[in-house]
Amino acid sequence: MEIGTLEDAGNLTGTVMLRVDFNSPIDPSSNQILDDKRFREHLPTVRALEDARLVILTHQSRPGKKDYTTLEAHAARLERLLGRPVTYVEDIFGRCAREAIRDAKRGDVLMLENLRFAAEENLTLKPEEAKKTLLVRRLASMADMYVNDAFGTAHRSQPSIVGLPLALPSVAGLLMEKEVTNLSRVFTDAPRPITFVLGGTKVDDSIAVAKNVLERGTADKVIVVGVVANVFLLAAGYDIGQPSAQLIDQLGYRGEVDKAKALLDSYRDRFSLPHSVAVRKDGERVEYPVDGIPRDAQVLDIGTESIALLSQEITSSGTVVVNGPAGLFEEEQFAIGTFELLKAASTVEFSVAGGGHSGVAIERLGIEDQFTHISTGGGAAIEFLTGKKMPAIEALEMSKKIFG
Repeated sequence: MEIGTLEDAGNLTGTVMLRVDFNSPIDPSSNQILDDKRFREHLPTVRALEDARLVILTHQSRPGKKDYTTLEAHAARLERLLGRPVTYVEDIFGRCAREAIRDAKRGDVLMLENLRFAAEENLTLKPEEAKKTLLVRRLASMADMYVNDAFGTAHRSQPSIVGLPLALPSVAGLLMEKEVTNLSRVFTDAPRPITFVLGGTKVDDSIAVAKNVLERGTADKVIVVGVVANVFLLAAGYDIGQPSAQLIDQLGYRGEVDKAKALLDSYRDRFSLPHSVAVRKDGERVEYPVDGIPRDAQVLDIGTESIALLSQEITSSGTVVVNGPAGLFEEEQFAIGTFELLKAASTVEFSVAGGGHSGVAIERLGIEDQFTHISTGGGAAIEFLTGKKMPAIEALEMSKKIFG
């Protein structure tokens, strides 16, 4: 992908606008940030821009949500983690923001107010339309360079993501570059064989990923677990029990069964489905083969026989991409499948995990350093793996063509 990087930009000493994703879990009663993982992920980029007048752009939640709030606590948290003063500016592109940026000196760090307080930032626009918004025009007038480090929002077509790169010379930050490099490698020179482990409840996304990597010849094997596996088991003609079938209907995924069947018809030898599952019976974990699931039981994990077989497939791979849990991993007795498959994935030469629940489970196991790459953007990572053009990356490519 032809996007500029911080290395290309050289030593930046002017006014740099840095788009990050500090959207974090917040306690609504105290307005305190509960998890600063996203802050820590962006620190290398912030530190790399220490010679600039740095203006940080980010958002928190969206209109109507309980955690839709100001960024005062975010500025304080970044200041603590960075070990340098961070000035919170209670404005986005008005006089207060303009004066604060104008008065800033080299090495200063400013954080503007929640971008989504500006109505235009909540719109989905094409880059040329986004460039014309008042938000982009005003922000661009206050800076010399734009750096996008917010991979978590790379699949969004919002003005700060796709408009600013058309208005200012723009490059990717270190986190964005790392995400794009590692996820791109899956499709280029990743060690063979390549295995995808697709689980969780986002069935439509997982099927789109499976279709893309199978049609492109990227995947040698696709392992399905979780609710995704239940859809494929239905497609293969198994009775998965009434509660699991009802959950698929409640999630709106009944139409995905036909898509799963079409993939199985075309690529059956490259799919691995669970042979056994675990359900709750009288409060305990009980396992059944997939052709003997009780009608009144809900599938909550894969069985130990399947864990052993699938783990063996994973450990014999050169590359493993994992996205989504194998079961209800929040409960200890149904976390076995998720944890064991992740442990297996952590042993291969090149291991990539999507964000979201996979990242949480990996942290819980304490094996983060054993994975090659853990994505910071669950939705963005999935969209990347489906082969769709990412709006943020496309905008950075356009910026390179415009500004060189």
